[in-house]
Amino acid sequence: YTLEDIWTGLQDSYKKMTEDVKEKYGVEVKKLAALGFSAMMHGYMAFNENDELLVPFRTWRNTMTQQASDELTELFQFNIPQRWSIAHLYQAMLNKEEHVSKIKFQTTLAGYIHWKLTGKKVLGVGEASGMFPIDMNTKTYNATMVEKFNEKVVEKGYSWKLEEIFPEVLSAGDAAGVLTEEGAKLLDTTGTLEAGVPVCPPEGDAGTGMTATNSIAKRTGNVSAGTSVFAMVVLEKELSKVYKEIDMVTTPTGSPVAMVHCNNCTSEINAWAGMLQEFAHCIGSDLSDDRLYSLLYSKAAEGEKDGGGLLCCNYLSGEPVVDMEEGRPLLVRRPESRLGNFMRAQLYSAVATLKIGMELLTEGESVKLDRLMGHGGLFKTPEAGQKIMAAAIGVPVSVMENAGEGGAWGIALLAEYMLSGEGMTLAQYMEQNVFTDMPIIEKDPAPADIAGFTAYMHAYQGLLAVEETAIQAV
Repeated sequence: YTLEDIWTGLQDSYKKMTEDVKEKYGVEVKKLAALGFSAMMHGYMAFNENDELLVPFRTWRNTMTQQASDELTELFQFNIPQRWSIAHLYQAMLNKEEHVSKIKFQTTLAGYIHWKLTGKKVLGVGEASGMFPIDMNTKTYNATMVEKFNEKVVEKGYSWKLEEIFPEVLSAGDAAGVLTEEGAKLLDTTGTLEAGVPVCPPEGDAGTGMTATNSIAKRTGNVSAGTSVFAMVVLEKELSKVYKEIDMVTTPTGSPVAMVHCNNCTSEINAWAGMLQEFAHCIGSDLSDDRLYSLLYSKAAEGEKDGGGLLCCNYLSGEPVVDMEEGRPLLVRRPESRLGNFMRAQLYSAVATLKIGMELLTEGESVKLDRLMGHGGLFKTPEAGQKIMAAAIGVPVSVMENAGEGGAWGIALLAEYMLSGEGMTLAQYMEQNVFTDMPIIEKDPAPADIAGFTAYMHAYQGLLAVEETAIQAV
């Protein structure tokens, strides 16, 4: 992304919001009670003393930091994923990139926008936890790890210190500055918006997703299932050891969160659905996407509980949780297997890798979950995705009508909490002021579904050996 893309996109988003307000309520937006910014987490934006971007914005998808990730995980004894900001910074140091000596400030996308609109170099703690490990007691960067990293900085001949170039860390509810005159003009190109709006700490999409799904309290979690799938579990205590399959981040209030992230979820289902829709068009059927997915997911509910001998691997790309560097989508069946189980096996495949990662928490660490809130495309069709996710994880899975609103709504709630939440924790505020009358559909894990999914997973472990062979052979 170029900086121009960032600003034209943000200005267009704000413009459409004001037009929507004008159309619905006949009001021109001049003043705002509060404001906040959410963006994709991680990445690398480094600036010099003249506030100029030193290298093009590197996003979380730029996974070119394997060496840095491995060395920092060893140094800190803390899992540092490739997409984290500190991995990008250290990889640039290892590569001896010319720009590193000129760095005066490094931040994320949300932090960059907040800085330009308020003048404040700050981050919400949830977003900061994707830059560098957070101390759960101080709610800021882990001082011992910062010291270890600074030793590497000196060793490699740089004059800056990490704490000098990283943003200040704030928690939900903290004031994070106000919209400046320059910021107001940058956001609203018509010049109508007045400056002075209080702005809450900027957050990443994980933090605002937790907020939007009311998954802030301990023993709660949310699972986002679409193109990729990830589960966020708010822990009662820190994990006993380092797991390379699990990212440790925080809620917007600094509580420890275990994140299991899988690169693949519904893309393979979408590919098959596209082929089936093409067939429908060939025979003259005008089948909409919603109707197609509703039919397919309903068919999944009718399938045999264990998938009837059909096995699917949905890896279009590599999958770190099971050490796969590439992907080869597979459909494998025994001769006697009934193809009528196809959609159930596909849905099982969509959540199978998440199940493997989650077992490290539920079985390896005895983590307890009271509720998992689902959002994303897997849950768009009522019941089927919910029931299968509940069977996979072994806890009730709930879906709210507006969970799909995501980051923008989540950051608006955090901005409101900054204004009105004094004397209450964020979890209390959400329960008492936001989600009191929210329609929620909850599905408990059915014993027969759990038994069927367990049987499928036993066979799936063998399928992974076939996947490894396919990567080598095809």
